[in-house]
Amino acid sequence: MNNQQNTPLLEMRNISKDFFGNQVLSDINLTLNEGEVIGLVGENGAGKSTLMRILFGANMIRETGGYGGDVLLNGEKVNFSSPFDAIEAGIGMVHQEFSLIPGFTTTENILLNREPVRKNLIAEIFGDRMNTLKRSEMDERAANAIELMGVNVDRKMVISDMPVGHKQFTEIARELSKEQLKLLILDEPTAVLTEKEAEALLAAIKGMAQRGIAIVFITHRLQEILSVCDRVIVMRDGYVVSEKNASDTSVDEITKAMVGREVAKTDSAEGKNRSFDQAKTILSISHLWVDMPGETVRDVSLDVKEGEILGIGGLAGQGKLGIPNGVMGLYQAGGKVTFEGKDIPLNSPRRCLDSSFAFVSEDRRGVGLLLDETLEWNIAFPAMQIQNKFLKNYLGGLVKWRDEAAIKEVTDRYIDELAIKCTSSKQKARELSGGNQQKVCLAKAFALNPRLLFVSEPTRGIDVGAKALVLDALKKFNRENGVTVVIVSSELEELRQSCDRIAIVSGGKIAGILPAASSVEELGALMLSQVI
Repeated sequence: MNNQQNTPLLEMRNISKDFFGNQVLSDINLTLNEGEVIGLVGENGAGKSTLMRILFGANMIRETGGYGGDVLLNGEKVNFSSPFDAIEAGIGMVHQEFSLIPGFTTTENILLNREPVRKNLIAEIFGDRMNTLKRSEMDERAANAIELMGVNVDRKMVISDMPVGHKQFTEIARELSKEQLKLLILDEPTAVLTEKEAEALLAAIKGMAQRGIAIVFITHRLQEILSVCDRVIVMRDGYVVSEKNASDTSVDEITKAMVGREVAKTDSAEGKNRSFDQAKTILSISHLWVDMPGETVRDVSLDVKEGEILGIGGLAGQGKLGIPNGVMGLYQAGGKVTFEGKDIPLNSPRRCLDSSFAFVSEDRRGVGLLLDETLEWNIAFPAMQIQNKFLKNYLGGLVKWRDEAAIKEVTDRYIDELAIKCTSSKQKARELSGGNQQKVCLAKAFALNPRLLFVSEPTRGIDVGAKALVLDALKKFNRENGVTVVIVSSELEELRQSCDRIAIVSGGKIAGILPAASSVEELGALMLSQVI
């Protein structure tokens, strides 16, 4: 893969960047050769995505004062004024958050703004908008790009109906369809993929490198870095702290460099002594069906015991994500749900919230956050709206006004408890890294002081240090407040470490429920038992 040349394809020299007085990159130096794959790792907030946005000419870099240092392509200095300049120079980037048009098909998204057109007489008179698309050529080009990844994605499927993993492949196929592509930046491409899909993508990365495409691979799945990369570059607090050949390092060594300390491995047996056999059933789900695209729930019956942490696992597309989304009323659902003996109407999000439920969605940007509002507003607003918290009453309650001091106090508390990296409680949610946005979603749910908390994919796309912190925060919230927690996760080991019992979903139904101390083999057998 590593094709050494006298002049590197890419050089980044002495790169520095600050946001709003907060220094996020300091004296970064990086080189990349044609056909080379480098792994770029670090905790959330280490500066990885910012460095890549500089390379890709992202508007937010220019709008916040630009950057220091130089970027060179094939030995020539470049300064992209927009991503379009970077694309023209042969650089592609697949972002951590999707940038697809929901109402368009896979093919239409892959070739967006690069569609082959058929000119006609009407267009000669009225302009290019009257040209017609060459649909068969579009389909062929999309098929070729998808084939390069070695996965099966329906070219005619509309994005809004697509499972999340296939959305990720569509993003990557869009970049591979560009003939001038020389360098591809992949920011957390496997975070939303199943194990099988991730393996297919890693094989595709190797294939791209063999064709001479250089790749910057950002991921928190460190074993993937070791299996596919030539070199590993570790960032911490805006600096490069380590750079080694992948063959000369290990997961433990990378982890220590990332966090600047040894990361204690969570004991898989922790919490397994807790038994809830005699506890009362707090939530009962009976014959639940949910019409959620890509995660259809067919017939789920499940009892949740008061005070436990119940895990829900299963392969992607088998329905696990549909359960909390259906119960909370975000997708059309049927069946029966009772909480503390009382019926909870389905398709009514407000009634769930009024019943003291809270939900941390797997879609933190689409559902979880008010991106252009402050951390204070994000964390306090739901409790203010639903429970009249953080409000001052005047004239016997006729007039209510925000209690700014209480709002700041609760926000600062969770910034401290969850180690949210930010400039202050006034910073906008959009400006935080993905992992820190995830922590804000948790803080928002904690501020509601719910009786029952659904958490969907709590550690998706966050680093090893933050994962431990998030899971510890959930366990602490459960133990200290007696809150019943239901964790839905694609990470089986994460469920084994955090939960008391694990329910496995397969084929849109509960395939079985086992103690969390059960072996991976036992849980895996349930996952495959009714696969659709």
